[in-house]
Amino acid sequence: MRRTERYKVQGANSLWKVYNTVSFWKVMKCFIVIQIGRVTPVMAWKNWLYRSFLKMKIGKEASLALMVMPDSMFPERISVGDNSIIGFNTTILAHEYLIEEYRLGDVEIGSNVMVGANSTILPGVKIGDGAIVSAATLVHKDVPAGAMAGGNPMRIIFTAEQMAERKKNDKPVWQN
Repeated sequence: MRRTERYKVQGANSLWKVYNTVSFWKVMKCFIVIQIGRVTPVMAWKNWLYRSFLKMKIGKEASLALMVMPDSMFPERISVGDNSIIGFNTTILAHEYLIEEYRLGDVEIGSNVMVGANSTILPGVKIGDGAIVSAATLVHKDVPAGAMAGGNPMRIIFTAEQMAERKKNDKPVWQN
């Protein structure tokens, strides 16, 4: 189950009332910083932008690939651990605007996590340390530490124990 706070709205849908929930100027600032960050090729610069201007918690040597889209309204609710990779064009949401309510939830991405390209991470989700999320996955629930998950709907493909066994039996042929 995702950990989100739910806020009821009356009348028009919650997105129609978006600026009752978040400042227009905050959204504009976040949008501009994110658009710059999405195309910034130097990870250290990108992480500095997101930490300094968006208050995101980004760990040491974390890598947000080209075109990653952090939440443009509540980026401060996103944390990415040390040495994690967020793949190309991944979207990380900390909000959901629905018809009769809106929801906010922290997104916690652990250390040494790999999220494949074109994935979407929904609010209130925790991805544990060392987890792998395959490309094009809709992360709609927690991913346990060390597990491999993928698909839409997302499912656990290998548990941490199965991943450890696979790694133990892996005999890579390095090209360098």
